[in-house]
Amino acid sequence: MNKVAIAKSYIEHLSNGDLEQVLSLFAENAAVNSPVYGQKNYKDFYTELFTDTNNSELSIKGIFEDTLTGNIALHFNYQWTLRNNSHVNFEVVDILEFDHNNKIKILTIIYDTVQSRDLVKDLK
Repeated sequence: MNKVAIAKSYIEHLSNGDLEQVLSLFAENAAVNSPVYGQKNYKDFYTELFTDTNNSELSIKGIFEDTLTGNIALHFNYQWTLRNNSHVNFEVVDILEFDHNNKIKILTIIYDTVQSRDLVKDLK
């Protein structure tokens, strides 16, 4: 699977709430850098995110591949319903860095957390 197809699969599996399929896209020991959850091992991050989530609706706005590094920037809209039924809608850019096997080794999430930070904090 090429990197653009992996990015599309990532969005599909995240939207479907399919934890195992999301995890399958990552290299062992991969890391996620999140503005709300901090830097975590990918398994810990997605386990916590899925625990905090009732529903996710994601729609891709653009996929951009850097010809020098092979990194993918994935621009999408995220409609997120948390487990307490709070709802947040925001735009996100995820930067996907890959290993030599086309597995995600680092995922950096970029978005304005003004709406979501306190809602997630209230879940704890």
